[in-house]
Amino acid sequence: GDICEPDFIKQLFKTEKIDIVLHFAAQTHVDLSFWHALEFTYVNVYGTNVLVAAAHEANVEKFVYVSTDEVYGGSADEEFDESSPKRPTNPYASSKAAAECFVQSYWERYQFPVVITRSSNVYGPHQYPEKVIPKFISLLQQNRKCCIHGSGLQRRNFLYATDVVEAFLTVLKEGKPGEIYNIGTNFEMSIVQLAKELIHLIKKTSSESEMEHWMDYVKDRPTNDLRYPMNSEKMHNLGWRPKVPWKEGIKKTIEWYKENFHNWKNSEKALEPFPVGNPFSQLGDP
Repeated sequence: GDICEPDFIKQLFKTEKIDIVLHFAAQTHVDLSFWHALEFTYVNVYGTNVLVAAAHEANVEKFVYVSTDEVYGGSADEEFDESSPKRPTNPYASSKAAAECFVQSYWERYQFPVVITRSSNVYGPHQYPEKVIPKFISLLQQNRKCCIHGSGLQRRNFLYATDVVEAFLTVLKEGKPGEIYNIGTNFEMSIVQLAKELIHLIKKTSSESEMEHWMDYVKDRPTNDLRYPMNSEKMHNLGWRPKVPWKEGIKKTIEWYKENFHNWKNSEKALEPFPVGNPFSQLGDP
């Protein structure tokens, strides 16, 4: 089913006796959002409206809306906490920020027990290869170059999948209705550093010139935030902290993609750099 189908969603709540909702469903690929802004708005904002309305009608005990650190916009040094203003800079982040407002309004108006989470980039086995870590791993395993947007100096925080699962379980148990929680990690690296790390691990080289050989610099996104530093003290107070070290997490991830890359439909298409052109031209298309 589809969260944008109100009749299906209502029927689901009626027949399945759902008592808790973890709302992950979304269009999430930032690159694509510049070219498909209306689709992102439809799924992420309208779909969330449909789901939260049906959940409220069904009197569920807790509704967790899974948002993103990108709603804060980029920052060079200011650390974001949950009260920081939302300043999204791309269509994906804007759609998530708008959906947050609708979810929060159900708490303000009805005291419906919603919780919002904003997490750093998640990585690990099973992630669709359009995202940067599985994309670079898969390209290198096929003897192809990592395609790096612009300078590649943009920095990202990476959180291993099992750590984020633990965070959601903590929020389900301890999270207070009406609250927002940052699920962040202090582990941060630039996209160029990430590429070099993966080249070193997969191609078994530390030579700078050989590393450069495996990197291909492509045109940057229309906007590309420098970094998203978050303060996660509020989650730490609930008893959660990330546990999986980068070296362990990335090793498991690389091993998984060796065996499983071709399990997706259109996996090859996911490895292409995003299309170059007028990003908003499709908005006027019929």
